[in-house]
Amino acid sequence: GGTTTRGIASRFLGWAIKTRLIDPDLRLTPHRRGTSPKLDSQAQNEAIDDHVHNADMPARHRAIAILLLVFGQPLERLVALTWDDVNITGDPVTIRLGGTADIELHPPLDEPFRQLAVQPHNHQTAAHPNSNWVFPGYSPGRHLDAGYIAGRLRATVGARAARLGTLHEITKFAPTAIIAEILGYSPATIEKHAIG
Repeated sequence: GGTTTRGIASRFLGWAIKTRLIDPDLRLTPHRRGTSPKLDSQAQNEAIDDHVHNADMPARHRAIAILLLVFGQPLERLVALTWDDVNITGDPVTIRLGGTADIELHPPLDEPFRQLAVQPHNHQTAAHPNSNWVFPGYSPGRHLDAGYIAGRLRATVGARAARLGTLHEITKFAPTAIIAEILGYSPATIEKHAIG
């Protein structure tokens, strides 16, 4: 059902028709922008509260979920954060998400990052000596895989629905150009989320 899956299936379908393996009249419904489900404001607030206060969830999963739900960042960007992007030495914690400005994370949103700085996950292995990744993965020198974290979060929140809902809600509070600049999106992308 996702756009990536649909794109792969469309290419396969074209090949299968071309090689005469299937009926040439078979068609796949193309994806239409704005049809994907998204979390509404109330569901987002509940999900944020659940992830902020969920002591059973690992700190790195909570940190990624918070950034996804509060700032609408794609998981691919979040898992690639380094400690150069996050400053925990002061109060409040600041983070740069691909834009031009640092964003302040006030308590309790900052707690998982402070916890990760003190007790880094997966830094104790030979795969990550002196790693600068905030979210080191299981392969040597690599960050956490976005697909892995999407699967881990699926039980509590759908990553795509959360990101789309957040981006739509954010556009209600500030001009699209400012949001795009701070969050590292193109203004055209944020404008589409404001409309959709």
